[in-house]
Amino acid sequence: MSSSLLLFALASLVSAAAGSSAAALPASAPGIFAPGVISGPANDADPAFAPDGKLLVFSRNGVLLVSRMAKGKWETPVIAPFSGQWSDQQPTMSPDGKFLVFVSNRPVNAGDDKRPAGNLWRVERTRDGWGQPAHLPETVNRGNSTWAPSVAADGSLYFIERASPQAPFRLWRSQFRNGSYETPTALNFGDEATQDVDPAVAPDESFIVFGSMHPGPGAHERLYISFRNAAGWGKPVDLGPAVNSADNDSNEARLGPDFRTLYFSTDRTQPVKLPRTRAQAEADLRRIQSWDNGSQNIWSISLAPWLDAPHTQ
Repeated sequence: MSSSLLLFALASLVSAAAGSSAAALPASAPGIFAPGVISGPANDADPAFAPDGKLLVFSRNGVLLVSRMAKGKWETPVIAPFSGQWSDQQPTMSPDGKFLVFVSNRPVNAGDDKRPAGNLWRVERTRDGWGQPAHLPETVNRGNSTWAPSVAADGSLYFIERASPQAPFRLWRSQFRNGSYETPTALNFGDEATQDVDPAVAPDESFIVFGSMHPGPGAHERLYISFRNAAGWGKPVDLGPAVNSADNDSNEARLGPDFRTLYFSTDRTQPVKLPRTRAQAEADLRRIQSWDNGSQNIWSISLAPWLDAPHTQ
């Protein structure tokens, strides 16, 4: 069997086992994103890009960091001026780059003793940098635990929450109309027993990438893509072994500024091949000290194989 046929067969088996509607398409291998600068020795996730691709906000161990592109390279990240005091994570940029939505456990009102596990906050981008974060209304923050925002071009908001304390996380959408958020509705993929997380929606809402974990022993979160159709959302398709490892979670989906590149987080590591030369051993050690130590890192891969293929479901 040729290598291309073998890859397609493996993708088919993985998709069938995970319950997707069609075999995942063969794709090139993902690459680590900005190793040693953005993807480092800590847990890194959730890259949110400005439209020009030259400014980046991402999360590292509960802190939001900002980096800028200079001469083709990302500068050393610094703590965002509105982050650091509380646990902040999962930033997402509006498609026009005018504001950022993120998750925080900061008190809703200054001085409150009780704090949410996670609620959604919005901060405006200004000429001078950033404004002050504002807590999103109770229409969206309906309880103690609201996570994983993604913003469409019209301002509509996707996020995750549980329908009840013991229920799995589900994806929700709140239409933004006339300056306010409407009552959220759940996205229905036909399987309410499966946990769905971390939506990354296209600006025109033509497709969505998200993480999903089907019940079962040894289950891991895997990334899926679903396309919008006349009836709603098509059945999700597993992105296959190039993106989803059998031994690691793949989650925290984000779209790049071209909206055709997928960024995601995983704690996968690069295999060490033995025997090796001393130079190879030194290179392995530098990589491990820089980022490749089993912590969560950011990877990227083109979505072209899926976006450019016919999809009628």
